[in-house]
Amino acid sequence: MPVLLRHSRDLDGLTDWDSWCAVSGAALPLEPARRVADLAVRLEQAFDAIRDPWWELGRALAGQAGGELAHAPTCTTYGSDMGLMMAWAVLAESLAGEPDRILLVCDDPWLFRQLAGRPGISPGSPPPLRRVEFRLALRGLLARARLALRVARAALATRALRDHHHQPAAPCLLVYGHPGSDGDGKDAYFGDLMARMPNLLRLLHTDCPAGRAKELAADGRTASLHAWGNPWFAALLPFRRWRPPSHAKAGRFGWLVRRAEAKEGGGGAAAANRWQMHCQRRWLRRVRPSAVAWPWENHPWERDFVRAAHRAGTRSIGYQHTVVGPHMYNQSPAPNPDGLGSIPDLLIANGPAYRDFLEGWGVPASRLRIGGAFRISSGQGPLYDPTAPIFVALSNDPRISAQMMEALAALPAEGPPLLVKDHPMYPFPIAEQGRIHRAATVLPEHQRLSAVVYSTGTVGLEGLLFGLPTLRFRPQGIVAMNILPPQVEARAVDASSIAAALAASRPPPPLDRAAIVSEPDYAVWREALDGRG
Repeated sequence: MPVLLRHSRDLDGLTDWDSWCAVSGAALPLEPARRVADLAVRLEQAFDAIRDPWWELGRALAGQAGGELAHAPTCTTYGSDMGLMMAWAVLAESLAGEPDRILLVCDDPWLFRQLAGRPGISPGSPPPLRRVEFRLALRGLLARARLALRVARAALATRALRDHHHQPAAPCLLVYGHPGSDGDGKDAYFGDLMARMPNLLRLLHTDCPAGRAKELAADGRTASLHAWGNPWFAALLPFRRWRPPSHAKAGRFGWLVRRAEAKEGGGGAAAANRWQMHCQRRWLRRVRPSAVAWPWENHPWERDFVRAAHRAGTRSIGYQHTVVGPHMYNQSPAPNPDGLGSIPDLLIANGPAYRDFLEGWGVPASRLRIGGAFRISSGQGPLYDPTAPIFVALSNDPRISAQMMEALAALPAEGPPLLVKDHPMYPFPIAEQGRIHRAATVLPEHQRLSAVVYSTGTVGLEGLLFGLPTLRFRPQGIVAMNILPPQVEARAVDASSIAAALAASRPPPPLDRAAIVSEPDYAVWREALDGRG
């Protein structure tokens, strides 16, 4: 039956429907019992289905003028929600084939118009669009102006750090300013590699503020990419934004391309990518390192870095530094317009499962090595104890974290304490009440736990490797990226099923850790970075 498409301010007097769902996942004054069943599961299935169409669309968009600055063409599931909107479009079309009459509430003006033109969907009046686009355009201009001022100041403030990179043809690590790194050379992404390789330099991505860069540069071997940027170039950044051509906004997902353009244009992402590219090109030309390794995720600046490294005669080494699973669509050559041309010369994986995964996604075996995991704990970790607390790891996405906190607050008052830890890079307010307490330490440092609840990130894999009951939280209205390797699975739950799942939780079957992740192999790293095994 036709899907009734409405926005939340157009529901008065509408009664001729059987069940409902909302794109945002937000609470509405509608009967919870009549919500479409298994919506989180079905949305995730739709997200699975749009992988190849997104790859095809991303490849086309990235190959057009300005596309190298945008996140949506890379099919990155953290930097862009275009894939989520595509999944909703696919799901809405499938709902039109249901025997029930379904009310679909959508306040997103672009997605509403995308859905309104599809067969089997009966739309009401659309939400306003023009003023939303105007506000985003104005906000984006201001955001890029602020960015330009900030990076120009950072370029001047860090200029003296250029002296830290005077060694000719030295290998280098290019990293983010993670709070787990320090000024003694310890790095959150590469562990103690700098201590083991005295000739190894470290370079900080331009998202690292100048003050933090100076702290990390206390080792005398760390510099900031800002130092190689031209402050006068920053004056052009307010005008740097992604503008896909008109024909790209007329295809099957045309309204969603227009949406991605407006959303990305409403911030400083394209300008930030352009500044990063400007700085890294100048650094490569002047320093000419022999090799550079970085935490690789195939983002826009990384593709540019690989091409610039080729021109400078520098070997590019991408480190698969975190868990990669079936939803990390950006970590494939498929959406790259030049295919393997912008994939690093060498990709070093955490372990066998991830090497095989990347090979299955199109990276040649000859360009893959196993270098081990610096960020996944190799110790014994917490033991299972059914009476011990439950560890809850919030997401890097605040929308998911908010739903997780709501689900925890709705759990029965009696039960083990809930130790909640926010993401180290994305702090989230945790209201301590009842069973809910802020966790003082990360998962591996606990002695005993009865279960682990997570949504995204490495904690899920750690919990399973430690032999703990591990639940993967699925939010409403959005997709939490499944990043576990194919042979590893955590029980998926949502707000309605988490209580029963926790009550019935039992330790999972033991995993073969060696088949998934490996200990750091320093011989591989020495060979990759400076040719010594």
